[in-house]
Amino acid sequence: MRGFLRKLLLAALALGALAALAYLSRRKIHLGDFTWSRFIHAVGQANVRLLLLSVIAVYGAYALRSLRWQRLSRYLGSTGFGDVYKATVMGFAAIFILGRAGEPVRPLLLARKSHQPVPGIFGVWVLERIIDFGAAGLLAALSLLVFEEKLADAGLNTDWVENAHAGGWLLLGALAAGVVLMVYFRLHGAGVLERRLDYWHRAGGVKGWLAKIIAGFSEGLQAIRGPSDLLLAVVYTCAHWGLVALIYFWIARAFASDFVQSDVTFPGAMLLLAVTLVGSVLQLPGVGGGAQVASIIALTTIFEVEQEPAAAIAIVLWLITFAAATLVGVPLLIHEGLSMGELRNLARAERAAEQTGKHVSLTRVAKGGSQRESGERG
Repeated sequence: MRGFLRKLLLAALALGALAALAYLSRRKIHLGDFTWSRFIHAVGQANVRLLLLSVIAVYGAYALRSLRWQRLSRYLGSTGFGDVYKATVMGFAAIFILGRAGEPVRPLLLARKSHQPVPGIFGVWVLERIIDFGAAGLLAALSLLVFEEKLADAGLNTDWVENAHAGGWLLLGALAAGVVLMVYFRLHGAGVLERRLDYWHRAGGVKGWLAKIIAGFSEGLQAIRGPSDLLLAVVYTCAHWGLVALIYFWIARAFASDFVQSDVTFPGAMLLLAVTLVGSVLQLPGVGGGAQVASIIALTTIFEVEQEPAAAIAIVLWLITFAAATLVGVPLLIHEGLSMGELRNLARAERAAEQTGKHVSLTRVAKGGSQRESGERG
């Protein structure tokens, strides 16, 4: 009897989480005349097993991201995988709920769970974002320059790909320049340049923002202290984004019947992921984010999928790869005693502290942003 009640309770919690997710998503998605009834119909025709597999795999991607974070932050102090994983999932759930304003929440939660210094955590966070940006550029370059024939064999419209060849080479050049810059900074020390920009740091505004980025970059590079650190960072990054590309492939395969003019292949999924990542950095008024729009453009232009199924696929991609974090992240936030109001206050406090070249203090993070401390110097 207890086992039955436990299963019933878990089922009720799952349904409640899904209902909350649908409610939140309803406000965030605005795609013209697309209706949720059409979305439900499209999902009903999809391969649900592949969609469920994709949801599970997303949490595997968070695990790979957590392992990479453990390695990059190990010089700040020892961390447990469980604490890092929980903070990672909670952080992405906060980003979904709060939008871009919630981005500082994840590093603050990581500092709280691991009891590591906030400035050092933000340094690793900056390095992590640079690595992921490079991985996204590499995905796009590979799709545009290496897998063009495979994309054509799958029936994709390669006119767009051919026209974007110059962009692929530009991406490779930018990646090479970025690697050279990182090596130079690591060998010669970014501290020299940071000291030269001390005036910018005090000036605030755009100059202060640039000085803060350089300071974070300098701190983050301290996480790579040898070939083994660099190698593991590359391995975890490749594994993470390879798994995300596989998730995109599974989701696209779940809607295989909608790909009438083309076939779904792994290189095609890589290209779809790359285009979506480019769109994710945009915030379009009235749309709720560029990721969905970028996915729709890629699906309709390159894969030649009809508009309505393309919108459904784009929404499912967004829900599974981004919004699904709330299914576990929100209960974890509640368990940690963090309300949505406290998360907003924490994010606002961090943004205010950054204006003066600081970060909120670890004490304030531990108390959910309820105190009024000035913060720590970044």
